[in-house]
Amino acid sequence: MLRALRTLARRAEVDVTAVVTVADDGGSSGRLRRDNPGILPPGDLRMALAALADDGPDGTLWANTFQHRFSGEGALAGHPVGNLVLAGLGEVLGDPIATLDAAGRMLGCRGRVLPMSCQPLTIVGEVAGLDDQPDTVRRIRGQVAVAATPGQVRSVSLEPADAVGCDEAVQAISTADLVILGPGSWFTSVLPHLLVPGLREALIGTAAHRLLVLNLVPQPGETEGFSPEQHLDVISEHAPDFRADTVLADPAAVPNRSRLTSAVRHWNGELWTRTVAAEGKPEQHDPDALANVLDELLTALPPGGRTRSGNPTSATTG
Repeated sequence: MLRALRTLARRAEVDVTAVVTVADDGGSSGRLRRDNPGILPPGDLRMALAALADDGPDGTLWANTFQHRFSGEGALAGHPVGNLVLAGLGEVLGDPIATLDAAGRMLGCRGRVLPMSCQPLTIVGEVAGLDDQPDTVRRIRGQVAVAATPGQVRSVSLEPADAVGCDEAVQAISTADLVILGPGSWFTSVLPHLLVPGLREALIGTAAHRLLVLNLVPQPGETEGFSPEQHLDVISEHAPDFRADTVLADPAAVPNRSRLTSAVRHWNGELWTRTVAAEGKPEQHDPDALANVLDELLTALPPGGRTRSGNPTSATTG
């Protein structure tokens, strides 16, 4: 999605803001969190920066360097360079927003990357079907544990439950023309934005057009066996007052269009079915196809009201 927005920003005057989860506790991010309590896990933030990096020679070099993982068996093994740079910048600047803005300038990003909160968070899942006991619900902690569970995720929450939303992220959502949720891991990447009180209120109250992008295939561990409309049900269960104005789905991923249409209409929204899967990779979105849909949607937005004429279009994605 961020690569699609980067493409769109080359075509028109579009201000892009990515609001990124800060609950990652696996791999390099998990190691850094254990070694440096209080640090924002940099992995998802690094990925967003790399996706928005300028595609010229300098931006590409820095993006590739940020994504490069050290090999071998020493202390650096497995750490992406960008994670260490973000951790170091954070210590030097003492401000996560200044850190991400500095890294964005380094990569020539076509947009801004913000954390959904300036404090690290922990995802807690209520999971059924563990230990061959289908009716027993157990609580598991951590993004990796929830994402990889062999059970069925019933609900998720965040610790701390009263986490403060990043002020700049709340402002970006409140003043955007278009807000995009998804695609991504439904319980551990999409829903968390609706679990931070300040962000949830901003997403519900914004005058922006809200676009929800459905995944192409169910994710083992999180949404195995889910129908497209069940993804909407999960959002309603976690944030009853949230509504999407448009829901985007690939027709190949919608086995029953009438049921999904009915679920979207319950939100007073509109279902758009467009081919957005990469050719030969039915589980992966095609950035250019997504960019075309976003261009179509922004063009269709009425002047005034949800679109602020005379200003660059602002697209915020979570």
